Amino acid sequence: MTIYFYLSVSVLALMLFFPVNKLIWVMSIRRLQKKQGDELSTQEMDGQKSRARFITILLVVIFSWFFNLQLLGSPNG
Repeated sequence: MTIYFYLSVSVLALMLFFPVNKLIWVMSIRRLQKKQGDELSTQEMDGQKSRARFITILLVVIFSWFFNLQLLGSPNG
């Protein structure tokens, strides 16, 4: 793997992080509100935000890795 590959993975993951994080957070908030039937407290919203960040990091790094692997081709031939 070249430095260009790792840089491409990092840049794409960083660009995707913010919109994907917001999308996952909003979806989890809405799901939890529907499940409980009322508004969430600030602590619950913060918990969902940290959960969304963890899921987002995993998701965008894996997606970015495979996307760049497909786009740039296999480094070993």
